[in-house]
Amino acid sequence: MSAIGVGSLGLVFVVSLFTGAVAAVQAGRVGASIAAELGTMKVTEQIDALRAMAIHPVRYLVVPRVLAALVMLPVVTVFADAIAIFGGYLVAVLSIGVSSHTYVNGLRDYFYVKDLYSGLLKAFFFGGIIGTMGCHFGFLTEGGAEGVGEATTRAVVASCVLVLISDYVLATVLFRVIFAS
Repeated sequence: MSAIGVGSLGLVFVVSLFTGAVAAVQAGRVGASIAAELGTMKVTEQIDALRAMAIHPVRYLVVPRVLAALVMLPVVTVFADAIAIFGGYLVAVLSIGVSSHTYVNGLRDYFYVKDLYSGLLKAFFFGGIIGTMGCHFGFLTEGGAEGVGEATTRAVVASCVLVLISDYVLATVLFRVIFAS
């Protein structure tokens, strides 16, 4: 059964592939949106207006966005994991001819809860990175619409690079230190 990949499905999909893929998509979608929105607010002096009204812009604009990214990226990752497992089931049963019983038993034998937890922990960190980079580059925006576009691009690139680096570091820490058997 391991020859068809059921044994590695949990580790590869849940921990690595879909967590990183979801983070990359969210960096492009959410990180860009945050950077563009805050960048537009910066170049149109709306952030200065908040300061003039004695509203702390970080507390008012940054904290909710970063918290939302921290919470929602793991939620989206759970949906991606469920779709991956169901998609693997469809391919195994309909295309390869594996019985449903064999597939479910393979998941039961080779899928470990620690794989799910480590994937969710990584998604939590990735959400923080994406939200923080979007806010950081949004607040640094200068130069009108062109500056907003540049800030958005920088936020997405920085998020993706930091997600890749942190993915390596977290995988190393999780599997060599915390989940070492």
